[in-house]
Amino acid sequence: MSLLLRWTFCLLICSVAPIVAAARPNILLVLADDLGYSDLGCYGSEIATPHLDALAAGGLRFTQFYNSGRCWPTRGSLLTGYYAQQIRRDQVPGVPSGSRGTRPAWAPLLPVLLQPAGYRSYHSGKWHIDSMPIACGFDRSYYLKDQGRFFNPLVHYEDDVKLPAVPKGTSFYGTTAIADHAIVSLKQHAKEHPDAPFFQYLAFTAPHFPLHALPEDIAKYRDRYRSGWEQIRAERFAKQQQLGFPAVALSDVERTLGPPSPFPKAMETLGDGEVNLPLAWEALTDEQRAFQANKMAVHAAMIDRIDQELGRVLDQIRSMDAFEETLILFLSDNGASAEIMVRADGHDPQADPGSADSYLCLGPGWSTVSNTPFRRHKTWVHEGGIATPLIVHWPEGIADRGALRHTPGHVIDIAATLLQLAEIEPSPTSRAAAAPSPPGKSLLPLFSQDQSLDRECLWWSHEGNRGLRQGDLKVVAAGKAGAWELYNLADDRSEQHDLADRQPADLKRLVALWESKDREFSKTARQPQ
Repeated sequence: MSLLLRWTFCLLICSVAPIVAAARPNILLVLADDLGYSDLGCYGSEIATPHLDALAAGGLRFTQFYNSGRCWPTRGSLLTGYYAQQIRRDQVPGVPSGSRGTRPAWAPLLPVLLQPAGYRSYHSGKWHIDSMPIACGFDRSYYLKDQGRFFNPLVHYEDDVKLPAVPKGTSFYGTTAIADHAIVSLKQHAKEHPDAPFFQYLAFTAPHFPLHALPEDIAKYRDRYRSGWEQIRAERFAKQQQLGFPAVALSDVERTLGPPSPFPKAMETLGDGEVNLPLAWEALTDEQRAFQANKMAVHAAMIDRIDQELGRVLDQIRSMDAFEETLILFLSDNGASAEIMVRADGHDPQADPGSADSYLCLGPGWSTVSNTPFRRHKTWVHEGGIATPLIVHWPEGIADRGALRHTPGHVIDIAATLLQLAEIEPSPTSRAAAAPSPPGKSLLPLFSQDQSLDRECLWWSHEGNRGLRQGDLKVVAAGKAGAWELYNLADDRSEQHDLADRQPADLKRLVALWESKDREFSKTARQPQ
């Protein structure tokens, strides 16, 4: 038990009796931040993720699952079952919305919806939803709001009450503290509510920038990435094929595509080792190659640590004799990030990469690797920005262990799945009568076998980036001024062959459907509470 954890939390030190199996499954929902599609070992990575790999081997991996392309839209959708625009958690013209938008009263979060089934709900980690966790129905919460300091956060809360800032030089590390709180909450649950099912929302802040990691974790990867991003990307792609992932062409590297927003002063601060384009590795200077390899080593260390800390949470659930009846889901809020900036305490060029005094971002070179085999990055709604790994593990409910699921799904489907498993029909007290029907579909049929879900389409919109998928056809546009592109994802999921000129009727039909949904969701957002 760390010294800082004793300082931050009131830990349970008494022995805990095993939890009594609940009629409804316990739920552990794990969300990573800025983790790319190929960043886990079981999705092609060289990074050590043995606990997640074991969950995949004992459960399911989804190959065509989607998020909303950015942290706050995904989190709002994940915990409500609605598209972010419907609930004002992404931009709607003429409506207070986006990252500071307030959900309508008819869109409560999962803890409120799960309460009628007797669930106790716990939150640990990032929030980035409106209001506060306890106010939104969670029974316990540790909210790490300070995204810019993994070692010494200035702003964090326990049960919606602000905690003292953490000084530099302690043993605090954000990923560990988040797991510590989840373990404390589960211990308390086992002691005080042994007959109730639990919903644990474990929202890691890693591997979001700044790239901060523990020295012992960085050491594992210090020399691993000196072969360069093309080599690592090729290795990941080859491993995905060996793992049985669908045959997909490796997308071309977009050499002239940099971060979604420029920060020229950051480039000056970061020095000559930083590059804001995914240039050919051989074209970089020795200084740039060393700088870039060090950055990826820290990114890998952050993911390695997520897996280690998740392993401790899983051990806690096992100690409660609850592992067999616990549904575990792991996914990411968006694709890996091409952003490069310097915030919080700034960046000391003399500081060790990954330390508290450094402020590094992954950037487009390594983000392209993390999103293998797809195009583009976080904020875009091309596949690289919206494709997430999804691991589902539930020993009592999944017999087809180690299998892949290729049916497309979306974070809007998670709430529908959990409510069906909890045998809950939303009541007037949980979803108001004026609430529109949630667009999400339960994934429960896919737990038995791969099969199509009856849905009209999947829809995206973020900062002018637009997309819609219907069946295997997808239309997508980059930015408000970007032209619509059309792809058949059945044989071109890496979006290399634009069919817009060859299939104009399909393009017109799908663009019209996107526009219709945009009007519908905007109208919903404008309705009074």
